[in-house]
Amino acid sequence: MFIKQFRYSRDNLGYLVFSDTQGIAIDAGNPGDIFDFARGQGVSIKYVTNTHFHHDHTGGNTVLLEKTNARFIDCRRVMENRVITLDGEKIEIIPTPGHTEDSVCFKAGDFLVTGDTLFNGTVGNCFSGDLSSFFISLKKLLAFPGETKIYSGHDYVQESMKEAASLEVDNPDIEAYLQKYEPGLVVSTLADELLVNPYIRFNAPGMISLLEKRKMPFKTEEQRFISIMEIY
Repeated sequence: MFIKQFRYSRDNLGYLVFSDTQGIAIDAGNPGDIFDFARGQGVSIKYVTNTHFHHDHTGGNTVLLEKTNARFIDCRRVMENRVITLDGEKIEIIPTPGHTEDSVCFKAGDFLVTGDTLFNGTVGNCFSGDLSSFFISLKKLLAFPGETKIYSGHDYVQESMKEAASLEVDNPDIEAYLQKYEPGLVVSTLADELLVNPYIRFNAPGMISLLEKRKMPFKTEEQRFISIMEIY
């Protein structure tokens, strides 16, 4: 299974996930480039879908559906354990409520398309207001192997690492993470994220110590996650 990243607007990232002859467009905010790339690869776009239904992610849906014979998968109606196939290869659609109630992620091969649930360096705002569900969703993603690649919905890397450095001033991995950053292809691994992303570092001794010093709840993983979310 392959993936191609498409940058659009100021910092949005959309994707074509594809096999030998079939593809799925995810957050196709740049529909012309996605269509042209797929045609150049001899790939038929079989599905069009989104990681959630915010307008900056859905803006290309209509154009791409008009240009192809693709079937639309509505993320607002995806159930647990939904699997689709491209040339017999499986893509798992994982409901991940938190950023929004309809947020989903996509697992294919050795990568995840995470939308605004998990960014490279941070996590999304909890517009749903349900931090407990957001925590459960992130735990689902953290259960995948450390080498799993993360392709998110926005490029917030530089801003996120400034925030991370303000929280963990002595974290030596932040500079190394920034050195690997490439605006032309924004990607990291789960292992990378666990070294620098404060919102999923709720088990890191330094983060636990920080919360204890700030007299914020820290006894359980969920308490620590919620406390970190409340700092910013």
